[in-house]
Amino acid sequence: MPVVVRAESAGDERGALLAYLEAQRGGLRRALHGLTEEQARSTPAASALSVAGLLKHVTVVERGWLRTFRGVEAAEAEKQEEWENSFTPTETETAAELIAFSERVGAETEAAVRALDSLDETFVVPPAPWDKGGEFSWRWGLLHLIEEFARHAGHADLVRETIDGKGAFDLVFETGAMPEPDWSAWQSGE
Repeated sequence: MPVVVRAESAGDERGALLAYLEAQRGGLRRALHGLTEEQARSTPAASALSVAGLLKHVTVVERGWLRTFRGVEAAEAEKQEEWENSFTPTETETAAELIAFSERVGAETEAAVRALDSLDETFVVPPAPWDKGGEFSWRWGLLHLIEEFARHAGHADLVRETIDGKGAFDLVFETGAMPEPDWSAWQSGE
């Protein structure tokens, strides 16, 4: 999503990574702005993705990775069920509840990252059918989360624009995430 991410304080790598992660989370949350519950759950594009489902999915994924970063392993059956249901909000999961869930998990991730002595600290990713797993740094983990959120924020942009024509810039300005610039300064010939 098109927001300005402020420069980190000199040498604050974790602050920079957390700021970019939050910018992508914000994009997914903003994609829900102003939608009815029906619109938030609708799947108007070629895929079966909804804006609400995308936010739920990335939040479930972030929570799962945070467990992995901390060395807390869930049972395979639990992880599989969680992932399989992650794209579809339940009847009782409203857009507001999904945004709150995202905010809670985001705050938990930030607190865990801020508590580290170094982003060089490692965790073990168990093997999976698509990857052999291994030892990874928290830095790698944050970059992976940024990638995951960015991919799905793009999906949310497309689904949202299909619903009501509002693009990412419209939502950024409408929600006050960034002030709308003075476009007249960019007119050709000036």
